[in-house]
Amino acid sequence: MSDDTTIAVFDAVRALAFIGDLSMGQPTDHSLRTAWLAGMIATQARCDPSQVEAARHVALLRWSGCTANAQEFADFLEDDVQGRSALLASQKPRTAQQPSRSVPIPNAMLAMANIHCEIAGDIANTLGLGSDTEAALRAIFETYDGGGVPGLLQGNDVPLATYVVALASDLEIFSRLYGLDEALALARGRANSVYPGALVDASAPWGSTWMKALDSAAPPWTDAADQPASMLRRVGLELVGDVIDLKLPWMTGYSRRVAQLARDCSARAGLDEALCRRTYKAGLIHGIGRASVPNAIWNAPEPLPASSLERLRLVPYWTSRAAGQIDGLALEAEIASFAFERRDGSGYFRGRSGAAMPQEGQIVAAAEQWVSLRTRRPWRAEFTEAEALDRMKEEAEAGRFDQEVVAALLASVLSHTYTHTPAKPVAPARGEQSLSERELEVLRCISRGENTKQVARALGISPRTVRTHVERLFLKLECSTRAAATLKAATRGLI
Repeated sequence: MSDDTTIAVFDAVRALAFIGDLSMGQPTDHSLRTAWLAGMIATQARCDPSQVEAARHVALLRWSGCTANAQEFADFLEDDVQGRSALLASQKPRTAQQPSRSVPIPNAMLAMANIHCEIAGDIANTLGLGSDTEAALRAIFETYDGGGVPGLLQGNDVPLATYVVALASDLEIFSRLYGLDEALALARGRANSVYPGALVDASAPWGSTWMKALDSAAPPWTDAADQPASMLRRVGLELVGDVIDLKLPWMTGYSRRVAQLARDCSARAGLDEALCRRTYKAGLIHGIGRASVPNAIWNAPEPLPASSLERLRLVPYWTSRAAGQIDGLALEAEIASFAFERRDGSGYFRGRSGAAMPQEGQIVAAAEQWVSLRTRRPWRAEFTEAEALDRMKEEAEAGRFDQEVVAALLASVLSHTYTHTPAKPVAPARGEQSLSERELEVLRCISRGENTKQVARALGISPRTVRTHVERLFLKLECSTRAAATLKAATRGLI
């Protein structure tokens, strides 16, 4: 079977932008609109073409690190989605600060920013989007006056694209929420504190023209035909699934497992090669909509209240909406949006039944259910294989899954082929150092969100030894956070 499950970098970036917008509680065209504005601002400020390109790419990937620190944000603000949305909507004025701080940044905020920036920068690096884009993403929360986070850079030491995108984002959000006049007033209030005043001065006269263009019947979104060569290269779609799974530590590798089982089940069910490949890709992105639901709901024990259930029902809806925005993934996202439907009409979000569900969608749904049963949650242990087999048979007998689909799926499971297939790297290896078997064991544990004591207990070693292994892992993987180690390990096929 062909192993080509790659997509254009352009489509991967748009998928990540969509996920980022959901994570931030923003409309799903926020990053697209911001990217277009960033290009206009950079052009008006007489930036060179490479800087304009970097600004657009940074705007699309600005929120790509949001899934990685969702749990930390949930611990800090309770609702990681609405909490972020409220922060972006804040009209609190900024005044220029002295480089030295009178009040230290809370450690929790530093940790969240570090995770976010490291993940976003690593994503840009994996996608090969250039040093300017990567540098700006790694400094995305720095400000002109040195009062940003972590507050290590200021003035001209901050990448220009960071400033351009911060201004573009402010104009897009504030214009939408409060009107253009108020948006410009707020931007002027942040001039020479968040971003250089010269950028605001160059942009202000064009604000009305740009907003009218954005709100026109045919908005000026970026088009695949207009993209530079860097956005037309191919990259493994697994990267998108890995970023989706970073939202919840207990979901590490979840999308890959669903995808692989869906592909194997499709082959046993007699689907042709093209459809097998399509179900695999659909499995990788079936969780796009998860970013819209706060971690507090995902981590809560069942039964959930009606308000929480309603938010869960929208998960496949948002996945379906992604199909309308990402041309290169339209078919796969549509199939993926059936991941929670059931043949008896009891699923969501459409409540489709029987023949109204495409076969590929039924296969993805069955694969998702199996992986869900076999995955530990914060409030329950994973089902044993025997328990999961019985549950799937019961579901089929009750009419919620097709009998033939479940038979093919269970045949794949019982063959144990899909569980032993090595993870597929997203990008070719670039001379990274090899890990010892013990380091791999520690890596697998921390990728599931286990703390130092839990890893020590699971592996029968001391916490001090665990910390030593983690330090070596970070050194070898060239990262400084557990989230970044998890993403790098996944993209390199280590877990």
